[in-house]
Parts: sequence; C-alpha cells; structure tokens
Amino acid sequence: MNLSNIPPAAPADVAGTCIERKTSRRTPRSASRRAAVCLSVLCFIALVQFPSLAMASAIEQLRTFATSTSSARGEFLQQQVRTNGRSGEASSGTFAFTRPGRFRWEVLKPIEQLIVTDGERVHFYDKDLKQVTVRKVTDAVGATPAAILFGSNDLEANFTIKDLGASDGVDWLEAVPRSKESGFDRIRIGFRAGLPVAMEVLDSFGQTTRFVFRAIDRNPKLDAALFRFTAPAGVDVVQ
Repeated sequence: MNLSNIPPAAPADVAGTCIERKTSRRTPRSASRRAAVCLSVLCFIALVQFPSLAMASAIEQLRTFATSTSSARGEFLQQQVRTNGRSGEASSGTFAFTRPGRFRWEVLKPIEQLIVTDGERVHFYDKDLKQVTVRKVTDAVGATPAAILFGSNDLEANFTIKDLGASDGVDWLEAVPRSKESGFDRIRIGFRAGLPVAMEVLDSFGQTTRFVFRAIDRNPKLDAALFRFTAPAGVDVVQ
C-alpha cells in the first residue's frame, strides 16, 4: 500500500458528495460512483471521531488519536481506482471536525463541492449545479458506519477489526462491517506517528477509493461557523 500511488488532483468529473444531479449529465454508473464517494467520506467521519478499540498497533494509534483529539483540520487527496487497477477520478480539498458530530469536507479541485454537518443536519452543496441537498443526520447516514458517530453504537459491535501490520512505514488496520447491508466491503486505515495518513474503502460496487491525509493540525480552535451552512442566493435547496 504505497502512498505515492496517489497523485495530486487532476481535472476530472468527480463528486465528493452524494448530491443528486438535476441534469442528465450523470449516468447511473456515475451516480453509483458518486454515492460510493459519499459513503467513503462518511466512513472517514465515523472512524476518526468515534472509535472504541483496544487491539494492536494501528488500532491503538486510532484509539489514542480519538481520545486525545477533540478537533482537527487538514488536507486530503482522493483517488478513485477502477476495477482494472487503473487510476480514475481524483480530487483534493480540506477537512475539519470538532467532536461530537460536527464535520466539514470541502472539495476544492476539480469541482467545488461541500459536505457540512452540525450534528443534526448534513448539507451536500454542489456549487457547479447551484444545488444543496439537506438531510437529517440519521437519514443521510442510514446504516453506514457513520451512524456510530451520531448514536451510541460501539464500533466493535458493528465491525470485525484486525491489525494488518506495517507497510511502507505505515501501520494499517482493517474494519469489515458485520452487516451485509452496509454498502461497502471493508475499510483500511493507515497511521504514522499517531496520525491517520491514508484510508482505502472497498465499496459494494467493486470500486476502491483511496485517500491521503496531510498537514493535519490537532486540537486547533475552530470557528463554529465552519460547521454551519447557509445556502447562497439563487441556489436550489432540496430537502
């Protein structure tokens, strides 16, 4: 699992959220891919904010990161991997979170998109389409791992967790959902020096989404406005 396999973002039609498109530009396949990307983001929200683990090296790092990090911000690179192993769409942007339940995931390139949750509602904003979709947290998350964040479920009750050892200087763990209705097959998270540096999500469509996390700033004082969203004038709001 070499992190150098993920290049900087290149122009591509990538959706960082599960926003429904108003036009016919998207095919059913791209809609599925968009939903998979959204699920990947929700997986990240769940696993960095509410793990309750005690196993081997990478898992211990995840646990320590969770218990000692009340807020964080950083940058991400995201890469789709096609079933033939070739690199697909790429995107890049920033993220921030404050426990409990507040999260911001902002795609800056190639298309500006935004996911913001205040713990009660999730806003999916597509600047290109001038459309924002608003969902209650429970509706948006459903049966995905992110439900752990907003409820009282225990991660180990919903996942089979195992340590994968070290590769390329990164300690890896794997989380396999116990439910077959989760929408994805497994998640792998890589830690280095106590910080998450990579994540891979294999979804039910047979696609892999890879993330690299960098420039992580732990426990900064974050403006509460980061986790609030007001639709700009002229933007369609779908609820």
